[in-house]
Amino acid sequence: MITWISNNIATIIIGVILIAIVAAIVVTMLRNKKKGKTSCGCGCKDCAMNNACHSGK
Repeated sequence: MITWISNNIATIIIGVILIAIVAAIVVTMLRNKKKGKTSCGCGCKDCAMNNACHSGK
């Protein structure tokens, strides 16, 4: 097992870094959604799909 880990340490490190980046992006998106921010940054006032994505408001 230790031999396998030592042979694949670069792949393991890159995988952990990628998982951390994806997790940080998801957390940021969830926090922004809770704050009412949009993903496009332009606001929803003039958006044609406003009723579709904010039907609960």
